[in-house]
Amino acid sequence: MNLGQSIRSGVKWLAAGHIGTRVSEFAFGIILARLLVPADFGMVATVSALTGFVGLFTSAGMGQALIRAKHADVNDFNAVFTLQLTLGILVYAGFYLTAPFIAQFFEEAIYADLIRVSALSFLLRPFLSMRGAWLSREMKFNIATVINVSSGLFVGVSSCLMAWIGMGVWSLTLSGLAGAILKNFLLSRYTPVRLKPSLNLGIMRKHSGYGAKITINEFLTYLIRESKNLLISKLAGPGFLGLFNKGESLSRLPNQLFVSATMQPLFRAMSKVQDDLDTTKYMFHRTITLLSVYTFPIYVGLWWVAEPFILVVYGEKWVAASEVMRILILIGALLNILTPCGVLLEAQNRLGQDMIALMIRLVITILAIYIGLDWGLSGVAWALVATYVFSAIYYYVLVSRVIPTGVTDLFRSLLPGLSLATLLMLTLTTVDHFLGETRTTHPAAYLLAMTASGTIVYSTAFLYLPIKAIRTEAQRWRHLLNGKLPLVFRSR
Repeated sequence: MNLGQSIRSGVKWLAAGHIGTRVSEFAFGIILARLLVPADFGMVATVSALTGFVGLFTSAGMGQALIRAKHADVNDFNAVFTLQLTLGILVYAGFYLTAPFIAQFFEEAIYADLIRVSALSFLLRPFLSMRGAWLSREMKFNIATVINVSSGLFVGVSSCLMAWIGMGVWSLTLSGLAGAILKNFLLSRYTPVRLKPSLNLGIMRKHSGYGAKITINEFLTYLIRESKNLLISKLAGPGFLGLFNKGESLSRLPNQLFVSATMQPLFRAMSKVQDDLDTTKYMFHRTITLLSVYTFPIYVGLWWVAEPFILVVYGEKWVAASEVMRILILIGALLNILTPCGVLLEAQNRLGQDMIALMIRLVITILAIYIGLDWGLSGVAWALVATYVFSAIYYYVLVSRVIPTGVTDLFRSLLPGLSLATLLMLTLTTVDHFLGETRTTHPAAYLLAMTASGTIVYSTAFLYLPIKAIRTEAQRWRHLLNGKLPLVFRSR
């Protein structure tokens, strides 16, 4: 299997896994949203922000270093595992001792116990990290997908059962921990990595240089992502945070389905051809084109049906999250540019430039969120959009210094997705006009009509419009669907 085939196979498996995982999370999320209250989700988000913040340092970025390395054997994996496990034990001890003080700071006594239980994950992460790195390095994404989906289903079922019997916020915390244990067990059965302690300082140093840069950049990225959670939780409370996170998570659905699945094989492939800038450039722009084609229709659809969607699916107590969802959907298009930029810079070991950009983003994000809080949920959402606009521009400038590319190349990459999205927007505008008051009187019927019409128009345009940049992609889908479609739609 050549590199292109490996990438496509990896993307297919990871996309299938992400779709399966997100669909199950979405379904279980509906149940949990009706069994729990926004404050429960807000408390878990706060704890996750704190533990995840420190967790970046336990991995030390060396999982990515192992994936990128041209050569890595069992000795490399064991040495990195030993270092990560040592750090995990120290971090857990630190959280156990400081949990009461953190609870006092947030003025919620339950945070002490939540943190102590959640921090147990630090003892499991080294095992997960090393086995996951081996699968990524070998591009065994089929095994990783099956394990991730299986453990995700287990977490969803167990969390719903716990919530149903009245365990409240603990249903989210304990189910996540149980899922990590199951995932670790499955990985140990289906990967050949047999981890054991190894104090090989030479190997640790070999991977620590790149790993340290990864850690710092991941740390800054995490601060950018989670600083808003901590700031909102402290200044506006867990209920406000729960509503904001619900709107934000729904707005990221297309990104979670397609972008995340693409980045792992893309990083490994770009690492393999890191000296071939022409191939790297082709991969970069081709990725942006395909991401735009696959994600733009979902963003457009979610923008139109945000309020009735949340009302029908989650209930009236979550309706306030719909405006956040509509605003943050604008970030989706920017993520199709921003994420591949980050992968390219990482594969080219331009982490120093990435680090400076992340520092600037962090400062801007904190200031923007703090100012946006004066205007409530919508103000925070618009503030976040502004930071992503800046970030997308800044990162593309950095990429243009690595590969020969410009604004024209970027526009050409986005044009197929923008053209199809414009057609879809016109279609949904027309359908919405004819549906009239159905949006408010019969929101479920409105959702069904908008979804059906949008899907038919976009799918037909994607498959049959003569758009050169996606011709081969459309041909693959027509070939796949040939024989499964009604006779009138089959390709001849």
